[in-house]
Amino acid sequence: NETMPRYDAREVGIRRMKSRKGMVLLGSATPSVESFYRAGRGLYVLYEMPERVRQRPLPQVHVVDLREELRAGNRSMLSRILYEGIRTRLEKGQQVMLFLNRRGLSGFVSCRSCGHVLKCPHCDISLSLHRNGRMVCHYCGYEEPEKKLCPSCGSPYIGGFRAGTQKIEQMVHRAFPEARILRMDYDTTRKKGGYEQILSAFSNREADILIGTQMIVKGHDFPGVTLVGVLAADLSLFVPDFKSGERTFQLLTQAAGRAGRGEEPGEVVIQTYQPEHYSIVSAASQDFRGFYEQEILFRRLMRYPPVWRMMTIRIEDSSEAEASRMIEGIARYLKMIFADEQESFMMIGPADSSIAKIRDRFRKELSIKHGNPQELLLGKLKLEQWIEKQDVPENMTILFDMH
Repeated sequence: NETMPRYDAREVGIRRMKSRKGMVLLGSATPSVESFYRAGRGLYVLYEMPERVRQRPLPQVHVVDLREELRAGNRSMLSRILYEGIRTRLEKGQQVMLFLNRRGLSGFVSCRSCGHVLKCPHCDISLSLHRNGRMVCHYCGYEEPEKKLCPSCGSPYIGGFRAGTQKIEQMVHRAFPEARILRMDYDTTRKKGGYEQILSAFSNREADILIGTQMIVKGHDFPGVTLVGVLAADLSLFVPDFKSGERTFQLLTQAAGRAGRGEEPGEVVIQTYQPEHYSIVSAASQDFRGFYEQEILFRRLMRYPPVWRMMTIRIEDSSEAEASRMIEGIARYLKMIFADEQESFMMIGPADSSIAKIRDRFRKELSIKHGNPQELLLGKLKLEQWIEKQDVPENMTILFDMH
């Protein structure tokens, strides 16, 4: 829960059952890296179900390199194999789901010719394009002007990668005017009952194609769906978050799992500019262990959770100067209390948050990583006591987020 009070439902469930001597069951086709890490260390008991219900085969997955599509003259958001797949399904009276991966709202900057993504030279994180023409790292604050030519291949086809469900709906309607199309996103589901109405209509075969964001790929069972298209796998792959690879794998695997749940075999088309990325390769083969081995290696090398623990402190205030003053004071204090722990302590920031201003409130943040979770919690307690002694503006918000 990201509004006040902030909590992780899994951790709350575990705490409740510890006090009542009960049991907690975490079930998922794509368990979190943290949960699997704990299972590997014997903190959780691991049970596996390696086969689908009724031993149905996994869908056939095609990974489409969008760079090759551009070279072949296809500038549409539908690859040739996906277009042909939709046409075939419509002829057979089968259903299609088109998933637009919209986790990366701020957008990343990539080259359509070679697939190169512009990253921060100081962090293994993509730069985000802002409206002022600057590309910014939301982890360390590094920024540089927007590029007009790709620094890797010199192509002019470089820019922020963005897309929207309404745009996809219009494009699909033009390509297949006879198809009955439903769109499922925030705009179409914010009215009471909107979510259930759309799912019910699609389940009752009142539509041929369902277009939506991640809300359409989690746990739904539509036996008539034989084709799932993932239109922009990269949108979550390059958000400025160390969990971007994990979230991409989870979303793609869940999306692929919607196809072929009935009697007819399923097919999945994943469109990407990074077909060699381990998250996409593992999702295409439904290989969780293969993904986990790569991801935990990255976390270990970069000292990210669950190998190290991390705490993010965010300041929100209507005055940017006050927000900066407070976050810089917190940074100085944290460096002081962890001065003797340089081998097991790291700080990222201070910097603007990934969304630096919301509703006229400026957002600044920093993150600290520590090899000992108890020392991190002790540092949090000392910081809270220090904050209580400061002159904190009445409308300032200070948030702690533990990873």
